[in-house]
Amino acid sequence: MGTYLTPLISPKHVELDKLQGRILAIDAFNSIYQFLALVRDKYGRPLTNSRGQVTSHLVGLVSRYSRLVYEYNMLFIFVFDGPPHPLKRKELERRKTLREKARQEYLELLRKGDLEKAFSKAVVSASIDEWIVESSKKLLRLMGFPIIQAPHDAEAQAAFLVKSEQAWAVGSMDWDSLLYGSPRLVRYVTLTGFEWLPSKMMARKLMPEIVELEETLNMLGITHQQLVDLAILVGTDYNDGIPGVGPKRALYLIKKYGSLEGLPLNLKKMLPNNYKEIRELFLNPPITTSYDIIFGELDEEGLRKFLVDENDFSHEKVETYLKRLREAFQRRTRTLDYFL
Repeated sequence: MGTYLTPLISPKHVELDKLQGRILAIDAFNSIYQFLALVRDKYGRPLTNSRGQVTSHLVGLVSRYSRLVYEYNMLFIFVFDGPPHPLKRKELERRKTLREKARQEYLELLRKGDLEKAFSKAVVSASIDEWIVESSKKLLRLMGFPIIQAPHDAEAQAAFLVKSEQAWAVGSMDWDSLLYGSPRLVRYVTLTGFEWLPSKMMARKLMPEIVELEETLNMLGITHQQLVDLAILVGTDYNDGIPGVGPKRALYLIKKYGSLEGLPLNLKKMLPNNYKEIRELFLNPPITTSYDIIFGELDEEGLRKFLVDENDFSHEKVETYLKRLREAFQRRTRTLDYFL
């Protein structure tokens, strides 16, 4: 879920045309969760193949990214989470509990015939297993996209790609790539233009938005390290925040006292004992440089076999995806400088 920074950030809303010809480092799990949540039948059930394996994520990945490549000449590097950092286990357990609770509520609502409310619970009950991870990687490779396996947090690795000018921006719904120092974040790179809000039982219209880290820091009047300290006060994936301290209050405290070390004793006592370790995880996160970014060729026969023969996609739809990818890759320039 990441750190809640929304009240402090003023993104620039743009049309997809403004992202024409860019390379985005995509937080793969963030994207996959979107498709697992929303690509479902009217009963809230995910799509499956004849073997009962979930295919909602495959539908979303091939549909969205084939169109973005075809219509907007964009390229994507998909970064996958590695094993969770030990400090993140508590947050992952909390999320697992919430998903299981939502699943039980979904089943009960389905039993009662309340399909609309049942769907809202199904949206937040989605989880990723080994099949979903491996089938996603296989699909993306067949489409010609490079994949990077992060040591831990995908957003940290994606932020590194942007800092090292191997990608133009991180593509994610969360704010954490800014905490990891990404110069640029792009959110809502979708084609439907809507986001489902389960708590409100409604959808809202979306536009892509760009956040520049330096511009945000200048607007807030703080440094990158102070942004990380602010996040620790609010709460991150590695720690609970201080009760009663939201983003605006945290900003006030950091600007007044300079850092977590400068806080009054009554507040400092409420910080996690390992707050310096958490800060260091954001400022110098574990990343890997052992990878090659190669935008491969489209494997048409492999994609047909995987989607149609193995996962029961319709032949007609797959041919549409292939046509998009084929035409996009044929016009792609041999040098990638343009995309940065």
